[in-house]
Amino acid sequence: MIGPAFVLVAHGTRSRTGVETVAALAGAVARRVGTVRTAFVDVLGPSPAEVLRGVDGPAVLVPAFLASGYHVHSDVPRGLLESGHPRVTVTRALGPHPVLARVLEERLIESGWCPGDSVVFAAAGSSDSRARNDLRRAAAMLSARVGGEVTVAYVATGSPTVSEAVDRLRADGARRVFIASYLLAPGLFHTRLEQAGSDGVAAPLGVHPAVVDLVAARFRGARAGQPNSALSSRIPVVVRRSTVP
Repeated sequence: MIGPAFVLVAHGTRSRTGVETVAALAGAVARRVGTVRTAFVDVLGPSPAEVLRGVDGPAVLVPAFLASGYHVHSDVPRGLLESGHPRVTVTRALGPHPVLARVLEERLIESGWCPGDSVVFAAAGSSDSRARNDLRRAAAMLSARVGGEVTVAYVATGSPTVSEAVDRLRADGARRVFIASYLLAPGLFHTRLEQAGSDGVAAPLGVHPAVVDLVAARFRGARAGQPNSALSSRIPVVVRRSTVP
């Protein structure tokens, strides 16, 4: 029996490298679970609605977002409604998750960070309180791994900015400051991190094998029919949200 279609939903970027990273992630996941369709909620297409309209039978949609904010709670449901598709299971966003904290630590070490160096946890930011709570949880997970306080800062939305956080740490006597890039792919936001005045910037999470495994696990869990709960009571279609960790 043919299983559900897999739709990976990402933000979208004008960065060619960023788009290639999302494509590489989808390709790596496909080698584990089969065909992966890719959709974007902003900047470029196809949109989730456009992809879902081309899907016959059930589908599993995995939001490739590191926190559950506006895109997960608004853009994705809107895309489902616009598609008219009646059988879609939406999994949880990728983050926060201990696996991502481990990858962040690895990326920091690759950038030259050593125990005792200060760390700025740099995220895109959001005006959605649910996303900000997720980001604080993700930063706490990283803090536990590096054995020290981690300063949360934002690239686009929120305060302090990454540059402000770096400056404050230096003013407080930090000898070396490194930035943990809580971004999935390269692009404009990551470029801004490189201009924030730190001693090193970790690479984005990217196509790390552990990230690939996490995406694949989201799909497998939903495909296996693990317990679901409604994505949103405001969505008048048969949409399910997987609760797989």
